[in-house]
Amino acid sequence: MSGGKDSTALALRMREEGWPMDILLFVDTGLEFPQMYEHIDKLEQYLQFPITRLKPPHTFEYLFYEYVPRRKNPALEGVPGLSWPGSQCWWCTARLKTRIIDRYLRELKKEFEVVQYIGIAADEQERVREFRYPLVEWEMAEADCLAYCKARGFDWGGLYDLFRRVSCWCCPLQPLSELRTLRKHFPELWEKLRYMDAHTWRQFRADYSVEQLEQHFALEEERAVQGLPLKGRAFYAALKNRLGENAGETGRSL
Repeated sequence: MSGGKDSTALALRMREEGWPMDILLFVDTGLEFPQMYEHIDKLEQYLQFPITRLKPPHTFEYLFYEYVPRRKNPALEGVPGLSWPGSQCWWCTARLKTRIIDRYLRELKKEFEVVQYIGIAADEQERVREFRYPLVEWEMAEADCLAYCKARGFDWGGLYDLFRRVSCWCCPLQPLSELRTLRKHFPELWEKLRYMDAHTWRQFRADYSVEQLEQHFALEEERAVQGLPLKGRAFYAALKNRLGENAGETGRSL
């Protein structure tokens, strides 16, 4: 379980309806919001069922900054750190989650028959491939899962009031709207993100570095106070001026 709304709804309903459940797995990537760890503890107490917490053998920080893999690109040979996941190398999910779960289950399968329940919602059926997916069987969409959890007192400390998804806080796949929210409501994490991006070889996103996002969001705040538009040619001209000659490095025309 990730600890998000879908896997939480799955655990709650399975427990309530008496489905066989021997192990609840949570893989701690080290990149969860603080409220997520509080949620996992609360869920464990509510279910009166132990949640097995697994951790990858190497931290995200080690893989991000220090680990030196074999690379096909000779220009990157010997460069330390996997850096930000990219479209051609989305390494984080495999190294920090799926491999950990698979290794754990392989050991169990040596002695037991294992049935794995996956918390994919009914409106995410394109992700269904194998195993059992009770949320799909119950026809519970993502909104249903969130409502189901909230009705039982689970609100993740308000995370779902701010974000559509509450996975790793530093994920480059987040839309600008959620990165803007991260900056506003979690300034310490935002500053950590700025530091990370400044100390690695791959830019956070193809269109923006984190520092450029900082300038983008700061300009939005300034113009909002002045009653000026936050989109359109005037805004992007002002942003280009703010970023100076480095604007061309964002990979987009500003």
